[in-house]
Amino acid sequence: MSNELIFLLQTVIGLMIVLLAFRMGKTWLYVLIAVNYVLANIFVTKTIILFGFEATGGNVLYGAIFLTTDILSEYYGKDAAKKGVFIGLGATLFYLLMSQFMLAYSASPNDWGPAEGMASIFGFAPSIVLASAIAYLISQLHDVWAFHMWKDKFKGKFLWVRNNLSTASSQLIDSVTFAILAFAVFPRLFMDPDGILPMHVVWEIVITTYILKLMVALLDTPFIYFSQRFRPDN
Repeated sequence: MSNELIFLLQTVIGLMIVLLAFRMGKTWLYVLIAVNYVLANIFVTKTIILFGFEATGGNVLYGAIFLTTDILSEYYGKDAAKKGVFIGLGATLFYLLMSQFMLAYSASPNDWGPAEGMASIFGFAPSIVLASAIAYLISQLHDVWAFHMWKDKFKGKFLWVRNNLSTASSQLIDSVTFAILAFAVFPRLFMDPDGILPMHVVWEIVITTYILKLMVALLDTPFIYFSQRFRPDN
């Protein structure tokens, strides 16, 4: 099975899970945001080729978070969506903190897990983590704001327009913020010359990651309409 087919299948399943969580209630949407953001930070350690672009494995789950916050915005309001954003950030910071304790333990002589594998998954560069957290927070809060701004402008109509405009602009903010901070600004602050990339490479990363995130955003359009059928009874 090709990477592209796997990507499309993963996207559809990931977005369907959002609808199922919505059906079970607002709390499940909060849980899903937390799980998706933690997994996205783990899956980002795998690099793949998609549609001729080099990409990381976290794009689908990260894109699903935008659908989740848009559903929270549409049915529960701006404050509920903002709460979801901060729950996701808190869960990921907790995961990152606890994973460092696991790396700090001395392994038993009978430990069967490869230490290198655990280090490659749970180890992180400060530039990447800090850039990811800042980009997540800015883009997600912008998504909530933009969704409601367009909702007020269109008087609650044109759901697909509101969903796409808010998500597309927020994904662009996320891609630009993360790439510039992670590969241009923070490596200099942390005295990490190996982490500094030429600006033309940084902009290539912005373009390729944004294209893939935009694909997920466009694919989630029918799911925002399907959400009307999955709305909880209470």
